Amino acid sequence: MTPVHSTDQPVVAVLVAAGSGSRLGAAVPKALVELAGVPLVRLSAEALVAGGVQQVVVTIPGGMDAPFEQALAGLRAPLRIVAGGSTRQESVRLGLKALNASDDAVVLVHDAARALVPPALVASVVEAIADGAAAAVPVLPVTDSIRQLTASGSVVVDRSALRAVQTPQAARLGALRDAHEHARVRGLEVTDDAAVCELVGLDVTLVPGHSDAMKVTTPADLVVATAILEERRRP
Repeated sequence: MTPVHSTDQPVVAVLVAAGSGSRLGAAVPKALVELAGVPLVRLSAEALVAGGVQQVVVTIPGGMDAPFEQALAGLRAPLRIVAGGSTRQESVRLGLKALNASDDAVVLVHDAARALVPPALVASVVEAIADGAAAAVPVLPVTDSIRQLTASGSVVVDRSALRAVQTPQAARLGALRDAHEHARVRGLEVTDDAAVCELVGLDVTLVPGHSDAMKVTTPADLVVATAILEERRRP
């Protein structure tokens, strides 16, 4: 598959695949759960490469090298598999450390559970960094009504100013490594890589997300994702 986007700058990625998959009720790590016969981690890695990524480090549960190597065999980009940490944040930090690239490389961090991310979305995040953004994250408008709990009950939140955050999220490799080290040294827990960047004062640019980049977390999500993939495969 020809990459959707190409740049003369190196583009690398950390694919976070160390989750247990307990909410899916799976007997294997979530990233090895199959979607229409293909492991989630394989679909995610192929989407990253199709979007312009030239090197992928995958963080996995310890002791699971063999099944992940099998799932990712033949990927059309240099690949390295490393054991993740006890938290997503630690897994990302370890993955960043394992990348073989210069500090000014564009780096993406992607959750393997968002296996149907369109390559065009991957390319748009890469392009945002290549065009000068310090950090970039795909988002979607919030469509559900939201209520915030208060001491006396709850109040409706104006959803027009709210955005749901997706992955891949991107920055320069050196800057993101430094940001994660800053968080580690200070014992700070953050929700995603955009938040890590904000800890060290980096501005975060929002790019339009895509509904197909949904996160597969529950059995119901798996049903929806399977339907999307099967629709894509129809002539």
